[in-house]
Amino acid sequence: MPIILAIETSSELASCALLANDTVIARESGGVRTHSQSVLPMVQELLAEACVKLAEVDAIAFGAGPGSFTGVRTACGVAQGLAFGADLPVLPLNTLEAMAEACRARSGAAEVLAVLDARMNEVYWAQYRFGDGAWHTVIEPALSSPELVAPQPVAGLAACGNGFAVYPDAFAGKDFAADADSGIVPHARDLARIGAAALAAGQGVPAAQAQPLYLRNKVAYTSAERQALNAANAAAKAEGAVEGKRA
Repeated sequence: MPIILAIETSSELASCALLANDTVIARESGGVRTHSQSVLPMVQELLAEACVKLAEVDAIAFGAGPGSFTGVRTACGVAQGLAFGADLPVLPLNTLEAMAEACRARSGAAEVLAVLDARMNEVYWAQYRFGDGAWHTVIEPALSSPELVAPQPVAGLAACGNGFAVYPDAFAGKDFAADADSGIVPHARDLARIGAAALAAGQGVPAAQAQPLYLRNKVAYTSAERQALNAANAAAKAEGAVEGKRA
């Protein structure tokens, strides 16, 4: 088995995990405001506990999304920084697929609908099928109102994700939501598990090529982006004023 370091910060729960010798150890921390400060200490603790050096890791996986805009950027940035320093490949992994893996670990289900709260009265959702040692996408990740979640009807479909708990009225009376495990959110331990298969399938990329997965237009900007936008707006206003005087 490869050694996989996984980082997940796409929700209010930040987590890191290390897969080594077919065993996963993990750390987690709540509070989205502290994600950027909590990840590296958790990584250091995991490496020390497993007596593994970063250079001995085979790949660094991170929750690429969908999820919190700031959260997926944080995980991507930390993964890239660690990978650059140790010259390691990066595995950008889907958070909804990680939730499906958590559901399978709990229930044994091979058909899974994952629904994650996206805030703004919306959810991220996707449907997966497990077979031949890997997850296969039945319905691609989407962003919609919870009322529009419509999985393909299959026998043994299990549903999971905090979207069911956040929007109970929207899912009331729907058969696929009856026994949903609403306690599942993206976690690094599940990223580490699916990361091993992803690495074997050749999905590792150089650190510079790692990118988050966004399903929603930007709702937050960096300081540099805000400055650029302000400058562009000021230039546009100035040009408009000049044109107005000319007229």
